[in-house]
Amino acid sequence: MRRLAERPEDVPLVFAERFNSGDPDAVAEVYETGAVFVPESGAPVTGAEVHAANARFLALGLPITVRPRHVHTTGDLALLIVDWTIEGTDPGGRPVRIEGTATDVARRGPDGHWRYAIDSPFGVAQSGMS
Repeated sequence: MRRLAERPEDVPLVFAERFNSGDPDAVAEVYETGAVFVPESGAPVTGAEVHAANARFLALGLPITVRPRHVHTTGDLALLIVDWTIEGTDPGGRPVRIEGTATDVARRGPDGHWRYAIDSPFGVAQSGMS
């Protein structure tokens, strides 16, 4: 069984672990049902589209590095500010570097585990993946 976050500050680390496994189903488990993902400015997605949007990042075949900057928690909600980088050489041999500062909201579920309710990887910068 894959681990899920038991503390809000662990959500980005669990996400990175699952992202780096390359398994889209493993990544999907880090999101609560009904979660919102904002892969680019003004284009939030939910449901199956979250899975598809994350698959574009996973398709690069490159690892993500996360560095949580701030975690603010009240009850079962947490605001996470996380610096992240996806860097390496893509399957076509081109260098890739995508980075951002995520502004995310995690929620503790009935099972006691924390999952993303809102994942906005580019935070206020919102440049998106091109």
